[in-house]
Amino acid sequence: MGGTDSGDAVVLLDGVTKAFRGHLGVGRTVAVRGLTLGVEGGGIFGLLGPNGAGKTTTLKMMVGLLRPDRGTVLLFGRPPSDPAARIRLGFLPENPYFYDYLTGEEFLDFYGRLRGLAGRERWRRVREVLGQVGLAGRERTPLRKCSKGMVQRLGLAQALLHEPDLLILDEPMSGLDPLGRRDVRDLILAQRAAGRTVLFSSHILQDAETICDRVAILVGGALRFEGALQDAVSRRVLWYEVAVTGVAPGRLPGSVLSSSGEEILLKVPDEASLGELIRAVQEGGGRIGSVWPRRDSLEELFLREIGPGAGSKGAA
Repeated sequence: MGGTDSGDAVVLLDGVTKAFRGHLGVGRTVAVRGLTLGVEGGGIFGLLGPNGAGKTTTLKMMVGLLRPDRGTVLLFGRPPSDPAARIRLGFLPENPYFYDYLTGEEFLDFYGRLRGLAGRERWRRVREVLGQVGLAGRERTPLRKCSKGMVQRLGLAQALLHEPDLLILDEPMSGLDPLGRRDVRDLILAQRAAGRTVLFSSHILQDAETICDRVAILVGGALRFEGALQDAVSRRVLWYEVAVTGVAPGRLPGSVLSSSGEEILLKVPDEASLGELIRAVQEGGGRIGSVWPRRDSLEELFLREIGPGAGSKGAA
């Protein structure tokens, strides 16, 4: 959602700006510039942007780790510092660091105590979330012996432990192998199915395009795009990419994109041209290897919005 009307927003930023002083107080870097953004309940919201776009700074202001220089931040209609808002929040930082002398089981028990979970319920949830994040059987491994991916999974477990209404995750797929990324995507989808809200930052556009309901793109701390994913990514076929062998390109409609050996990759603009190409290939005794409909993608939108060199300035 846009604008400043809180409506059903679980997170609302209104005109938020945050800047940092440089080394020894020299200079000033504006990390977030006049950001107005709302996140409605019950969906998955992706905060996207290149390195230095202001994503981490924005999330830290949402959870109360940083205060904005100007503007307002609200969680469930309350300031992030309000305990009534905090108790409904689960947070995973970008680079989690935990007490490495604890085991995963001890670590989650400690966090459960901080969250006020009663003993029997706390241990039930500890075992449950360890299984959810793929760490069943590794409960008693000291954190200092855990890989980066295991620590990332454990950080996600602590964010889920008290079954929060809102999950804010900073680069939750960081450090995970393809199987781990799939597991985290499934976990995020399960939170939406349970009626919870998930807001996560990422630079992995494939993950965002797979699971997000809405996305926002930050560039240089400013909002460049915000909207439903179905509005961001066109379902309309823009053109067709066709791989052909056995026919000279001069006898075929369409423009040549590339060639490798006998295979030619052609671009045709619409279905009528595609039909014409197929007939020409058949008449010429050739073969069509593949046909790929090309649609406007989140990656293409992202690259248009950030422009050349957009990630070279600003703060995290």
